[in-house]
Amino acid sequence: MNKRQFLVIGAAATAAPLLIAGCTTTGGATGDPAEQRRSIDAASDAALSRLYQEVTGSKDLIGRAQGVLVLPNVVSGGFIFGAAGGNGALRVAGKTASYWRMAEGQVGLLAGAQSQAMFIVFMTPQALAGFTQGSGWTAGVDGTITVVNVGATANLTTQTAQQPIVGFVLTNAGLMAGISFQGTRFTRLPL
Repeated sequence: MNKRQFLVIGAAATAAPLLIAGCTTTGGATGDPAEQRRSIDAASDAALSRLYQEVTGSKDLIGRAQGVLVLPNVVSGGFIFGAAGGNGALRVAGKTASYWRMAEGQVGLLAGAQSQAMFIVFMTPQALAGFTQGSGWTAGVDGTITVVNVGATANLTTQTAQQPIVGFVLTNAGLMAGISFQGTRFTRLPL
């Protein structure tokens, strides 16, 4: 076995448990759709509460939005090759309108795993309609997500809300900078 084959096999073996974990529902072992919906909604409520508490201007931004996709427990990780995935709720007027799964593949210098909350905010009716009109949507193909750039104060400004779709990721350390949603696939869950 040459070095390249060894690295590919090792990366696949490292990423496999994360891929499997990322494909589970937020609630865990139950297959009951009602329980899955309750679990996703509870986790989404907690993620939004934490966002409002930690990021100045976030409650106002989401209050002015047409809708927000909350993915409360996105798990990502791997070694060289990685993946990320998680389930969430699309909130419109403060209520869950539908449930979605996010999946993303990555290649690069990756090592380890982490969990974070992801928020995709639809500022215009057209952006929200474009996202919800089908059963799936890919960032960079079906629409562009503008990544929120935050400074040391981690404030969301009125300039943030001037884009049709904005996105940001909240980790244990706060809002994450230097991220890209390009190629991220969102698929409607039949819940």
